[in-house]
Amino acid sequence: MNKPKKVALAYSGGLDTSVIIPWLKENYGCEVVAICGNIGQGDEELEGLEEKARKTGASEVYIEDMREEFATDYLWPLVRSGAVYEHKYLLGTSIARPLLAKRQVEVALATGCDALAHGATGKGNDQVRFELAYKALAPHLTVIAPWREWDIRSREDALEYAARHNVPVSATSRKIYSRDRNLWHISHEGGPLEDPANPAPEDVWMITRHPNDAPDTPARVTIGFEAGTPVSVDGCRLSGAALIETLNRIGGEHGVGRVDLVENRFVGMKSRGCYETPGGTLILTALRELESLTLDRAMLHYKQKLAVDYAELVYSGHWFTPLREALDAFFSRIVEDTTGEVTLELYKGNVQPVARRSPNSLYSLSIGSFTMGADYNQQDALGFINLIGLPIKIRALAKQGGPQ
Repeated sequence: MNKPKKVALAYSGGLDTSVIIPWLKENYGCEVVAICGNIGQGDEELEGLEEKARKTGASEVYIEDMREEFATDYLWPLVRSGAVYEHKYLLGTSIARPLLAKRQVEVALATGCDALAHGATGKGNDQVRFELAYKALAPHLTVIAPWREWDIRSREDALEYAARHNVPVSATSRKIYSRDRNLWHISHEGGPLEDPANPAPEDVWMITRHPNDAPDTPARVTIGFEAGTPVSVDGCRLSGAALIETLNRIGGEHGVGRVDLVENRFVGMKSRGCYETPGGTLILTALRELESLTLDRAMLHYKQKLAVDYAELVYSGHWFTPLREALDAFFSRIVEDTTGEVTLELYKGNVQPVARRSPNSLYSLSIGSFTMGADYNQQDALGFINLIGLPIKIRALAKQGGPQ
């Protein structure tokens, strides 16, 4: 294989991608274009990033604000699907990778790069997510995954390499957790979390209060939806990014959104991680409550089945596929009438719905009330039960030797 001359690197400024820049130059003799997307990881992670990348050896640096695109084109389809991986994980890291990979490819093509590189390890899910996106968007470009090539095997090795090559990094061997943060969530892995028998230390959590330290007075928040998409908080219309940030603050203050999970990685192993998704927890809880009014039984149950498939698709990196596009079309159609408001009560880590309203509600008080009026004839139930019970009755009679 001919060595690439110009490599586009998915760059975060963390330890791994910081040492990848000089490693690529040393081992491939190439130019490096560093590409970073602001998807809500926080100002502290983005501050001084361009200067750092250039000092490390990048010839070009692109840092772009993609928060609204992230919310509108990635998070809202995820929300409309109702997808949750293995009952608990709200897919915060998984859903961000396709967007980052897409922008990386766009910059690579625009700047004449002949290769793509990422900092994902050879044992995780992210290598799959990035590289499946590359295959869909730029299959002709060479892919370099340093963690599958170099001799670095640990955080300590990476720190030693950084020191030898005068790479400025903020990481130290005392920072025991590996974290990934964006608009939707923050994940935590490593250190004592690697043993599932260890309770998560309180210093793991960053954006949610411990429920014991949350306010002693319950709070209520009302989330408004239009066609399954969140649009307002307490009657105030907000952009996608602002809405999520607002709900992250409210939910985090009340200890909502913590998840401690042992999950099945796509590559086959199990891993333990802790996730904080306060705003996402509130949004999905509210949407499910609104759907209880707007979806009939068949639609609701079928949506729940496909949500499992959608979660696995997102988790395994199959975003840029016809199947995902087709499922998005299904979910968009099925939630067309899911418009309204849901009020949630938050108290020390718990979330309870207290009110649901929709102009498209299928709930009929005259039918569903115990004091039933003329809209429901109780005598209709006899024929209904006889028909659906007929196979049961015939089987029972056959076993008893009765008439056939």
